[in-house]
Amino acid sequence: MTQLIARRRALLAGGAAAVLARPAFGQARYPNRPIRIITPWPPGGSLDALQRTMFEIVGRDLGVSVLSENMPGARGTRAAIFLTQQAQPDGYTLAHHHLSILRHPFLTRQPTWDPVTDFTYIMQLSGFLFGTVVRNDSRYRTLADVFAAARARPGQVSFSTSGIATTNHLAMEDLTARERCEMLHVPFRGAQEGVTALLGRQIDMVADAQAWRPQVETGEFRLLSVWTRTRLPSFPEAPTLTDLGYNMSVTSPYGFVGPKGLPPEMVDTLHRSLRKALQDEASQAVIRRWEMPDEYLGPAEYLAFAQERTAYERATVARLRLSID
Repeated sequence: MTQLIARRRALLAGGAAAVLARPAFGQARYPNRPIRIITPWPPGGSLDALQRTMFEIVGRDLGVSVLSENMPGARGTRAAIFLTQQAQPDGYTLAHHHLSILRHPFLTRQPTWDPVTDFTYIMQLSGFLFGTVVRNDSRYRTLADVFAAARARPGQVSFSTSGIATTNHLAMEDLTARERCEMLHVPFRGAQEGVTALLGRQIDMVADAQAWRPQVETGEFRLLSVWTRTRLPSFPEAPTLTDLGYNMSVTSPYGFVGPKGLPPEMVDTLHRSLRKALQDEASQAVIRRWEMPDEYLGPAEYLAFAQERTAYERATVARLRLSID
C-alpha cells in the first residue's frame, strides 16, 4: 500500500510538472503575434518606402504581421517616449531610432531617458539624404544667393526642417553662423509638410530629407545643394556642402531599437530578419531609387555608435548652448 501511494504521488507530481512546463515551452517560440514598429515621422518619402518594404519581408520571414505605425510630432521623440514609458521588453513593440533621440535629453531640464541604457539597440539601417531646395521660379539660383539675401534681410528669408533641434536644423544653424546671416526657421512634423509649404509659397526654402525629390524630378523645385559625401548620380549638377567649401556632410543615421531589457535571443531573431529584409532585392530597389546611404550596423556596433555619438551630442549642445525649455 505504501509503495502504491508513493507511486501515485510521483505520477501526480510528474503530471503537475508537465502542466507547468507547457506554457513555458509555448512561450519559447518568438514571435507568435504581430510586431508593432513605431515611426516618429509622418508617412511618405524614402524612409517610409524602405521601412514598409522591409516590414512586409520581415513579416513573411517570421510568419507574423509587422504593423507600421506613424507617430509624428514632438520633434520626432514620440516613439522614444512610448518605448520608454509604455512598451514592454517582449519583442512586440519596436521603434525607428534617430539622432534626435540621442540629443534630446541634453536639450531640456525635464526628465527624459538615457540615450544608451534605456533602449535595446537592434540594427542601424540607413541615413537621410538631406538637401536644400527652392521653387523653380525662385530668385535664388544658388545656396549662396539664399545666404546673401538673408544677410540683406535678417530674419526674413525662411527655411523649413522636420523640427526644432533636429540634425538638419542644427546643420542649417551651423551654415548660417558661418555665413554670418540670420534666417527664419519654420519647423514642421516631417519633411513632406515642408514640401507642401514650399509648393504653397509659404516658405522660401526646404532644408530637409528628400521628400522634395519628386518635385525636383518634375522641375517644380530647384535643388541647391545635397548634404551627402559625394554628388548624386541622379542630380550631378547639385553641389555637395563640401563642394561649396563647408567641408561637411550630414546623413543622420537611423535604425531600430526595442525597449530596455529586450532579451538577447529576441535581438538576434529581429536583427537576422531585418538584415535579411534589407538585403532583399525589393529593399535594394528602394535604396537605389532614393539613393539612400548605406549605414548598416549590427546590434553591438550600433550600441557602440550610440555611446560615441551621445558623447558628441552632449558636447555639441553644450558648445552651442542649445535648449528647448
